[in-house]
Amino acid sequence: MLNLIPNQEKHKIKKDFYFRLLIVFFLVMGVSFIIAAFSIAPYYLFSSQKKNFSMERLETQKRLPLPVFDAQTNKLVEDINLKLGLMENVNKTDKFVVSVKVINEIILKKMPDIKITSISYEDNVIKGKTLSVKGSAPSRDKLLLFRLALENDVNFEKVDLPISNFIKGTNIQFNLTLIPL
Repeated sequence: MLNLIPNQEKHKIKKDFYFRLLIVFFLVMGVSFIIAAFSIAPYYLFSSQKKNFSMERLETQKRLPLPVFDAQTNKLVEDINLKLGLMENVNKTDKFVVSVKVINEIILKKMPDIKITSISYEDNVIKGKTLSVKGSAPSRDKLLLFRLALENDVNFEKVDLPISNFIKGTNIQFNLTLIPL
């Protein structure tokens, strides 16, 4: 079959085709945006009404007087505020008698096979300030090495490990008393 259309006419037809294709593309995009806007509009209106309702409710609740708590609740709130205040001021002041440094020294001096179950602090008028360390040691030798390491530490004035802790030969439950400087 012979092509009887001249080349200029072919270019014009191609140009018209791409122009029509571009117009159809923009029409489809425009219709898609209009459909999307109409489908999203109810959700937008619903969320804005919900936001307005929430803001009105918040303003209403702000205007209401606070309920009066009983004495037990007030005492509980004061106790919690006191504890929170202590926790917030830990990093600000160095007024704590048993510092992190002393506890870290105990933990650093222990061998890997010695298990510490509790560290407690007591400020007694008669005995003074004492730290009690409870735990378990696999043998007498390990417990003795732990005690010697704590005695050689400059942070502790006195280390008291009762002889009764050495009765068992293995798997020893110990109670160590330390007096910090």
